Amino acid sequence: MNTQYARPWFEDLTDSVRALGEAAREYQLAYAAALSLQTGVEIDRRQLHDGKVAAQPSAESVGWASVPVSRAPHEHAVFTLGDLYRAQASKLQGLYENAALCFASGCAWAISHVQDGHNPNGVLFHLGDDSRTLLPWAGASLRIKGMERYAHAHQLNAAYDRLARCLDAAGYAEDLDGPGYVSDAEAGWMHDALDVAAGIADAAYAYGLHAERAVRYSLLEPRRQYLRREATDAADA
Repeated sequence: MNTQYARPWFEDLTDSVRALGEAAREYQLAYAAALSLQTGVEIDRRQLHDGKVAAQPSAESVGWASVPVSRAPHEHAVFTLGDLYRAQASKLQGLYENAALCFASGCAWAISHVQDGHNPNGVLFHLGDDSRTLLPWAGASLRIKGMERYAHAHQLNAAYDRLARCLDAAGYAEDLDGPGYVSDAEAGWMHDALDVAAGIADAAYAYGLHAERAVRYSLLEPRRQYLRREATDAADA
């Protein structure tokens, strides 16, 4: 007879944070592909064919006798694709940033709950208004504490500091872009801040990778305790 055992909670928690990392990676790849496509149709990188065609508007659309118009098919295609790729890249950037922040904050959430003595079998998030989008944890909950004995604590903290700078820059730019007059100097500061804030997604993903390793570190003791109990139970059987 086959006896099935429930998986220990820390295995499910490990899978939970790994799934967050895989999701962020998928969006990262898609965003990079969209940027590549967008770059490929930039007008200064392309040699547009200057051939023209004549196009006859329908009488119904103009309401009077139509006159043929000239069109440049290749130019139209390049500009149309540029608009499409820019819109897609912008959307994918937002999805990548959200997924990366969920990855990073989900790892931080997992570690803090393990440190508090809880046994979560998965990361908990709130859902957005669409009941589909995960809302990443923000603010102080992103910093991972209690890692003084962790061998890679320096890299973990450095990755957090990079992400914090990007998030602070985003907040600063938002404050400058508030209602009211924006001076030329403030406009320059806002532009510089937005350049830094553009790195949020990559910084969050990098922090998530470091934090995921820290999750595994935080689970070493729960794993040891579990294995000791398993060994004791087997000896008593």
